[in-house]
Amino acid sequence: MSIRHGLLALLERGPRYGSQLRTEFESRTGSTWPLNVGQVYTTLNRLERDGLVAQDGEDDAGHALYSITDDGRDELRSWFETPVDRNSPPRDELAIKLAMAVGAPGVDIRAVIQSQRSHTLKAMQDYTRLKAQALADVPTDRDEVAWLLVVEQLIFQAEAEARWLDHCESRLVRLGAAAATEPAYGSGTGSGPVTGPAAGRGGSRTGRSRLRR
Repeated sequence: MSIRHGLLALLERGPRYGSQLRTEFESRTGSTWPLNVGQVYTTLNRLERDGLVAQDGEDDAGHALYSITDDGRDELRSWFETPVDRNSPPRDELAIKLAMAVGAPGVDIRAVIQSQRSHTLKAMQDYTRLKAQALADVPTDRDEVAWLLVVEQLIFQAEAEARWLDHCESRLVRLGAAAATEPAYGSGTGSGPVTGPAAGRGGSRTGRSRLRR
């Protein structure tokens, strides 16, 4: 989540102070990515250093206000127009966990998958309930519409994760069945003739080549 550009988008609506930006950011995203005031001011300082925002006096309560600059508007426009880069995806803890669980001694990877699937399906149900609440009254406020988009993205993401977990479990079942029928090599100094599924494919195969099937 780009906090930097999110704050710029809020500042385009007019001067804001730190805690006001935090409140509006969380309102727009339904508190899905909560911020603390220190994080907001750290980001504002960096934006000011880069010439994208500037201090703009104080409000009646003495809060220091920040405004977006012309360079900040150019930066924001470029962010909106540029697709989010998927060539360098962020680290996904679940994918890393399953990758490390494969072959790890004492780890029942199917149990790991089943536990995660239960959690993911519960989260999807929670998100669906939030969506129903949001649609109980037709969203009219921009923050309500923005939150609806966010919660729907969370639902789609959970659905995709559940499907991927189903695929992982099916993959493990197929690989387990293949391993059970893999022909054993002969004893002694040489290997016996290769028969069965591996015949005609150059004999032994590495685990990596099996995963490519």
